[in-house]
Amino acid sequence: MPADTDLIKLYSTRILALAADIPHHARLDGADATVKKRSPLCGSTVTVDVSVQDGRISAFGQDVKACALGQAAAAVTGGAVIGRTLNEVLAARDALRAMLKSGGPVPAAPFDGFEVLAPARDYKNRHASILLSIEATAEAMEQALQSDCA
Repeated sequence: MPADTDLIKLYSTRILALAADIPHHARLDGADATVKKRSPLCGSTVTVDVSVQDGRISAFGQDVKACALGQAAAAVTGGAVIGRTLNEVLAARDALRAMLKSGGPVPAAPFDGFEVLAPARDYKNRHASILLSIEATAEAMEQALQSDCA
């Protein structure tokens, strides 16, 4: 188990700065899809709205009620998702999950900002909160694309 001083180091200045400045932190009116995700372990919640045009995210909004790590992850997600395809979002989600859970590499640009969360690998109880925003984004985009095809 990591020591308390390690946990304090985890909440670096960079993570706290990201958490304080989440892009696209307002909900969207008329979104193509909305997904709310909650981490049962810590109670963090993220609600994501997406609008999709020509197979790419054209507008994005999120309401984030999470710890600093979840907020930082939401900031990285919000800063990178506009213009992305479903495959790019899924690849980022899978890479972030692998980075946290199995020591995989940092996700590729434009999601490489998740690198700031690499020290959280040792804190399994924080992984769900970190993954909320990108998972909700992937799910919302899938829903938007499905309703487009219906």
